[in-house]
Amino acid sequence: MKTVVIYSSSNPNGNTYQSAKALAEEKRAELIYLDRYKIGEYCYKHSHSDDDFVNLFRWVLGFEHIIFASPVYWYAVTPRMKAFIDRITDFMDIEALKPELRALRDKQFSILSTSCQERAPAPFTEMLVGTFEYLGMKLQEQHHVHYPYAD
Repeated sequence: MKTVVIYSSSNPNGNTYQSAKALAEEKRAELIYLDRYKIGEYCYKHSHSDDDFVNLFRWVLGFEHIIFASPVYWYAVTPRMKAFIDRITDFMDIEALKPELRALRDKQFSILSTSCQERAPAPFTEMLVGTFEYLGMKLQEQHHVHYPYAD
């Protein structure tokens, strides 16, 4: 199965990267550091034609299994991951992009979270599961890696 791990973190080489890299190696997956891309916040006027989102999302649509990896930031994904997820709405709003969005119905997704807690909080996973199931994707796995506080 052709798999991609999309990870976001304020530390490009930190705990989330280490976990995402290990999972990507295990799954023989591509690894994308989302924070390297210019992705504007969702805009009702769809005024972000100069950013990387559309081309990046089109590339992601070429994978059968998409793993979303993020540290837990106040019960949520990172701001860049949230912007990426929010911008999927462009493919729902812009008539010419709608047929491409339907490709998600044939995709699987997984979640990789990292935090100092033993497990990911329910609001974190519920947002991701609810969003991607709404888009027609099927949940494959949930992974959580606990990293204790560093001294």
